[in-house]
Amino acid sequence: MTLYAIDFDGTCVDHQYPYIGEDVPGAVEALKIISLGGDKLILNTMRSDRALQLALNWFEHHEIPLYGINENPDQKEWTNSPKVYAHHYIDDAAVGCPLIHPEGFERACVDWQKISELLELS
Repeated sequence: MTLYAIDFDGTCVDHQYPYIGEDVPGAVEALKIISLGGDKLILNTMRSDRALQLALNWFEHHEIPLYGINENPDQKEWTNSPKVYAHHYIDDAAVGCPLIHPEGFERACVDWQKISELLELS
């Protein structure tokens, strides 16, 4: 099982915080492939309170299961560190993350086509 820490704004949806922007092209499909393949998704976001609930509603609406929300549930067994442990981190702010800038989007966002190729999801 592989653990993926996934950012939300700019990774799953367009930057429209505290609202929910348009889906980033390919995000829903790639996240479903990851979860259906038996791997786990951890939402790793700065959102809190109502803004976080909106993000959680997005995952529920798209039927994408989350293993954890701003934490890896298993890591408490071996560390007190607040940093989320995962095998892969997908975040539009990460150095080297492939980005696209779809027309009408506020800012650049994750290029899920390239991520899918890197992770061999197809």
